[in-house]
Amino acid sequence: MPTYITPIKDIMYNLTDVLNIEQYQSFPGFEDATEDLFKAILEESGKLCEEVLLPLNTIGDIEGCTRHKDGSVTTPKGFKEAYKLYCEGGWLGISQDPKYGGQGLPYIVTILLEELLASANMSFNMYPGLTGGAASAINVAGNDKQREKYLPNLHSGKWTGTMCLTEAHCGTDLGLMRSKAELQENGIYKVTGSKIFITGGEHDLTENIIHLVLAKIPGGPEGSKGISLFIVPKIMINDDGSLGEKNGVMCGSIEEKMGIHGASTCVMNFDGATGYLLGAEHDGLKAMFIMMNGARIGVGIQGLAQSEVSYQNAANYARERLQMRSISGTKNPDGPADPIIVHPDIRRMLMDARAFNEGARSLAMWVSLLPNFVKGEVDEKKREEYNDLLGLLTPVMKGYFTDKGYENATNAQQIFGGHGYIKEYGMDQFVRDARIAMIYEGTNGIQALDLVGRKLGANGGRAIQSYFALLTKDIEENEDPTSDEFIKPLKAALGDLQSASIWLLQNATKNPDNAGAASYAYMHLLGLVALGHMWLKMAIKSSKVLKEGSNDPSFHENKLITARYFMKRMLPETSAHLKKVEAGADIMMALKADSF
Repeated sequence: MPTYITPIKDIMYNLTDVLNIEQYQSFPGFEDATEDLFKAILEESGKLCEEVLLPLNTIGDIEGCTRHKDGSVTTPKGFKEAYKLYCEGGWLGISQDPKYGGQGLPYIVTILLEELLASANMSFNMYPGLTGGAASAINVAGNDKQREKYLPNLHSGKWTGTMCLTEAHCGTDLGLMRSKAELQENGIYKVTGSKIFITGGEHDLTENIIHLVLAKIPGGPEGSKGISLFIVPKIMINDDGSLGEKNGVMCGSIEEKMGIHGASTCVMNFDGATGYLLGAEHDGLKAMFIMMNGARIGVGIQGLAQSEVSYQNAANYARERLQMRSISGTKNPDGPADPIIVHPDIRRMLMDARAFNEGARSLAMWVSLLPNFVKGEVDEKKREEYNDLLGLLTPVMKGYFTDKGYENATNAQQIFGGHGYIKEYGMDQFVRDARIAMIYEGTNGIQALDLVGRKLGANGGRAIQSYFALLTKDIEENEDPTSDEFIKPLKAALGDLQSASIWLLQNATKNPDNAGAASYAYMHLLGLVALGHMWLKMAIKSSKVLKEGSNDPSFHENKLITARYFMKRMLPETSAHLKKVEAGADIMMALKADSF
């Protein structure tokens, strides 16, 4: 059976040493976010993940969810009890508005919880994850009455929420949707249509499910400009807050998926269901993107989580599995063979994963501070900068993190050899679960297009210029002969990123296909540089701690070893990505369609 240990020490190192979290106590949400509170949260949630959710991961994969004749759905054995424990712990509303039952802690707490939950049980994590997103959308786009009606029960976990976008004939191109919402005399709408791939669309965890549904109001503008967003509860809610009659919502079927079997992914049919407009008419995408942007960061965390848990299991196996002798001489003379961790190619796969995991975790934690900075910063220019950086790095986290998460999960499976291909060790589940993260919430190709087509050139390239300035400042402040091994590789990688950005700004308008052809390589280039930035911060900090004296020198020495590995083995890939960017679109688009 797979194992998982919550990486509390690494998280606390980032919070206290790298991010110096207590310096932000003047920002909303950080007033009580002390080191002791963070540690207590991690320890308690870690127990839930290790002792309750991890054992259910395999069960959920084997059993899956069951749809009954009446359209109801039963989750795998143990999920309902685990969800009750999760809600009793107050985890779901931990970063939400206290006015509506949340605890008001900074967004970084939610991000940390999502990594732990997704590592232990990615399927289970889907239910509270979508609920938090739905609550955020209602909080931002809704009116006071809607907030008071829905948020307290969403924050407590008494109800869950969904995001209903996709239809069988339209995925990313939402302008093609056919679902309609017809206005009634009493001001409500009747929503009709069918949605697919709806996570948590029906289940037995809660008494009610609040669906956020995209639909078109007849007579509105064509395409995506005519889309509105509606709150459609599974069970109608009376004026006194009690539940009434069932709404016109039904689970038509459960999708038969490659992975995340414990998450009920449903086809949802809306048959004249009562719906309430959320936000303005024909402005549904704006409201839904509040939810989608948060979900994209959450999916990026899932990539990190599957990389982390698969790495932990592969490292354990590599230390124990005896096969052959080391090519540099026997390392285990008392045994019949050496453990496979002595072999360089095994180390390659483990170090690739470790360097990614620790760098990605640090970057995710830094990015998760930005929403609170946007809210709490009084300087308008600084708010603008934080918002730009958040927009720039969100598609990178979703696309790059999940690409690498899947790659690391398959490498971890590879370390097990033939045992990784059978179900006994559970590695196949990590691979299958990790694969979906590259697809949903906008495929990674769409994330790359969003990055290059929208974020890069927006406001005259303001966001990327801000990021260049930030990186340059950190490099210059830490330039020193003793840090050359970390500074020089990052400076070279930053040069590659700047060259790629200039090439795109000069060539994308001449031929739009140049942007499309370069986008994926550019996303990975930016992802590598962003991780390199965090590894510089960690290397500088750990070097300083070791010079001053540390109670745990091996931890910081290992940080420096991993930092050197990233800088020498992984970061140089930026030059290859730059070559791909500069290759342009002509060679990619040259083959005629009927020749494929």
